[in-house]
Amino acid sequence: MNISEFAKIAGVSKSAVSRYFNNGYLAEDKRQLIEKAIEKTGYSPSVSAQNIRTKVTKLVGVILPKLSSESCARVTEGISEVLSEEGYELLLVNTANDYHKEVEYLDLFRQNRVDGVILLASVFTPLHQSVLNKMRIPVVIVGQSYKGYNCVCHDDRGAAYALTKLMLDKGAKQPAYIGVTLEDKAAGEERRNGFKKALAEAGIILSEKHKAVAEFKIQSGYEQAKRILSKKPRPDCLFCATDGIAAGALLYCHEAGIDVPNELMVCGVGDSQLGQIASVPLTTAHLHYKTSGVEAARMLLSVISRHDSVPRIMKLDFEIAERESTSR
Repeated sequence: MNISEFAKIAGVSKSAVSRYFNNGYLAEDKRQLIEKAIEKTGYSPSVSAQNIRTKVTKLVGVILPKLSSESCARVTEGISEVLSEEGYELLLVNTANDYHKEVEYLDLFRQNRVDGVILLASVFTPLHQSVLNKMRIPVVIVGQSYKGYNCVCHDDRGAAYALTKLMLDKGAKQPAYIGVTLEDKAAGEERRNGFKKALAEAGIILSEKHKAVAEFKIQSGYEQAKRILSKKPRPDCLFCATDGIAAGALLYCHEAGIDVPNELMVCGVGDSQLGQIASVPLTTAHLHYKTSGVEAARMLLSVISRHDSVPRIMKLDFEIAERESTSR
């Protein structure tokens, strides 16, 4: 669909459409007509057409949820490894797990001269969609799967299913779960669904008192584990949505004298160094974070060079790292 066709659908002039996508002045009624048409058609200006009118900057914006995160560091390493070979420099910004800041930085990069953006996304809201629909430059989303956008994600559901099944196959009968917000489709919804699938196949119903939602922090994992494990009857296995949450749970078990793994098996997701050096080394799912960065950078370069105009989703596999925390 070209700009003339889109303008006709929106009921405005081509110049109005151009001003909208180039941040020019536009009356509110025309702006609303254009945004309704975008929602209806999914239209966005051609990246190749924009490149004809603009100069290549060799800059790529990377939006990170947390600078101190090991997983984010591994993703960024993969991105840098590929883009630096092609002469690109990275502009890193940190959102501190605030999705409003994700939207702000997307809009900032939209209005400033970078050749593309890689977004390590946490959640996806109408605000995200509104800004992404206006982007004149290619965007690749890492860690989440959103239809209609270029994404590199992980098999979060499969990893959670495999870990839970591992513990059930070792004889666990009373499982517990500490997840994260379901607004996070990957770590929240998909990992929860994998856990629930394993329980359903085993004919096990999760007790309400054996599930909790934590923040992405060790301390929160500790607090939620204390809440669940201090009650009777105590569960005999615990799935945690992240290694950080699992590390907090292991710390509580150590303080409370709970024998891991003989009294309680524990597992997490992410294969962090923290889990490997815990007092009881943690069984986890190794997600290929660096590879996701590599593939995201390659995908972005492909779109920038106009070789790949159709949005696609790449899902990476996982590996189970079985350690002492489930070694019955």
